[in-house]
Amino acid sequence: MRYAIYFTPPRHHPLTATAERWLQRSAFDGPVAPIHIPGFSETEVAQLTAEPRRYGFHATIKAPFRLAGGTSAEALDEELASFVSDQEPFGVRLKVGRHNGTLALVADGAQPPELDRLAGAVVERFDRFRAPLTPAEIARREPDRLTPSQRRNLDRWGYPYVFEDFRFHMTLTGKMPEEQLDAMQAALEEIFNPVLQQPVEIAALALFTQRSMDSPFFVERVHAFGAARQSGLASI
Repeated sequence: MRYAIYFTPPRHHPLTATAERWLQRSAFDGPVAPIHIPGFSETEVAQLTAEPRRYGFHATIKAPFRLAGGTSAEALDEELASFVSDQEPFGVRLKVGRHNGTLALVADGAQPPELDRLAGAVVERFDRFRAPLTPAEIARREPDRLTPSQRRNLDRWGYPYVFEDFRFHMTLTGKMPEEQLDAMQAALEEIFNPVLQQPVEIAALALFTQRSMDSPFFVERVHAFGAARQSGLASI
């Protein structure tokens, strides 16, 4: 069993619905009917979305981890509820962009400092729940291809892309050949731009679970930030 702390928009948000149709799966409910993409066959889209489909529509805040000895899923969930009760909502403008050879929703302009602070605080506060990486888990991160700081992050925090190396992104495709990126990016902009006209509200964090390494992630629980809970902004 693995756990992850992710951001995902509310269950019935237009962005969530659009992403679920693109990925052909909801992290809340399971399979979703696909959306037609002009110029790409259903088979091509299914192949391009295979990896992000398994994880569900999300942005990584605390990467997947096995529970450390002496901790429990219940304690993790309670700690997350306590943590978010002190957080204030903020917005981030998103766009379709490129991220490490994939296409993803990324910050449109400078990444908000509130986002960096939130992600860093989660990485530190919840690290006691994370079991040490196994040699196989380290190898999957291809450590020889990481920068020195990313390798230090992997060794210390179990994930390369934290703190100064953190880049908010909501993955939409697996890695693609360079010659495909332009056409697919244009297609995804047509699909996603209508639901990205306003900043996306970061008003909750979700605990995701994965039963085995080959199974999909699902939303276990969504915890709204304190102010968002009072206003209803983060309703699932």
